[in-house]
Amino acid sequence: MKKFNFSLQKVLQLRKYKEEESKIALGQAIGVLSAIENEIKETAMKRHRATTERFADTSRIIEWSHYITRLEQEAEALTEKAAQAELVVEEKRAQYLEASRELKAMEKLKEKKQHEYRKEVFASETAERDAIAAARR
Repeated sequence: MKKFNFSLQKVLQLRKYKEEESKIALGQAIGVLSAIENEIKETAMKRHRATTERFADTSRIIEWSHYITRLEQEAEALTEKAAQAELVVEEKRAQYLEASRELKAMEKLKEKKQHEYRKEVFASETAERDAIAAARR
């Protein structure tokens, strides 16, 4: 029996590569977003600590107020940065889903062609056997 040869194998490989690349890009974007979210949490913890310490040391209350204000501004900037990173994540997710759909479509086409090939081979082998059996009679 002759081996199945998918004529669009290079396209399939290219789509697998594209899907893998988009998966990696999505993972990187999610990593960046997670890092920003961790910075936001860390800034919130610093602000909470600074707020409680501000009242413990009343001689430096103005310095604590400035520090807390800076932390609040940093948190706002990080929130904006997180929003931008979320947009990037959504864009990368859409690209990954599109690449995944394209790959699945190509894989289904390959399966269909492979099924048709097997069906044709089976039919030709059956016809060959029938011809041999008829020749013996």
